[in-house]
Amino acid sequence: QVYLVESGGGLVQAGASLKLSCTASGGSFNTSAMAWFRQAPGKAREFVAGLSGSGGGTMYEESVKGRFTISRDNAVRRVYLQMNTVRAEVSVVYYCGWANSPFPEPLFSRRAYTYWGQGAQVTVSS
Repeated sequence: QVYLVESGGGLVQAGASLKLSCTASGGSFNTSAMAWFRQAPGKAREFVAGLSGSGGGTMYEESVKGRFTISRDNAVRRVYLQMNTVRAEVSVVYYCGWANSPFPEPLFSRRAYTYWGQGAQVTVSS
């Protein structure tokens, strides 16, 4: 069993930066692809950024390219989402996802991820 716990959410002003963390327990972290998704009220959960396992590459949703960075620290079993120049939007919940494969296809598909954290709420004020 894998457990994921997100942290770092909160209220931030538009244009500022925020860093989310996801700490994993259980499973083989190093070889698992990880991703961040977000979900606004009443909307489907959507892909934000993904990171393949075993030293693979990254993928980003188009609107966050150049502003967000996903990274991982295998030593502490964490994946991060550095969000720069955040944009004003309704309060959304960011979820960390774990895939039971280093290279799930496609990386941006919600169906690729087996385990999810409880979410971290992010509110960006204008």
